[in-house]
Amino acid sequence: MIEFAKPTLKDIPDMQNLVKKEVESGVILYRDENEMANTIRSYTIARDNKEIVGFAALHIYSPEIAEVRSLIIREEYRGKGIGRLLVKKLEEEAKRLGLSKILTLTYRKEFFEKSGFVEIPKEEIPEHKIWADCIKCKHFPICNEISLIKTI
Repeated sequence: MIEFAKPTLKDIPDMQNLVKKEVESGVILYRDENEMANTIRSYTIARDNKEIVGFAALHIYSPEIAEVRSLIIREEYRGKGIGRLLVKKLEEEAKRLGLSKILTLTYRKEFFEKSGFVEIPKEEIPEHKIWADCIKCKHFPICNEISLIKTI
């Protein structure tokens, strides 16, 4: 049975191992141990029998907007609704915090559209996102990710 929880600092090595393949391919940005420790409260993990099978983060940019980022599901668990449930958990957290919008940059447009996200021009993304995260991407400045947003 899949359980959702907030991770602890000792979960970081397992989280980094889970996302390693997507980081190497450039699908997900690399986050070192210190950065993950600094933002550990933004993550939600999915566990199956105490093993981490997925996670995502809700990164807040302002009192109005946050980003769903670093969404990863272990390959053998994909297609079972775990990613959708993780996004729903982050949306519930965003509502509880009083945010009005959540955005994402992704290669999986259809996945997020099924959860109510709509595509927006990249020019509408907060500038501090570009300079804080995008500049670290191996594809920067030629970004082929799709930006989507959801009003909550």
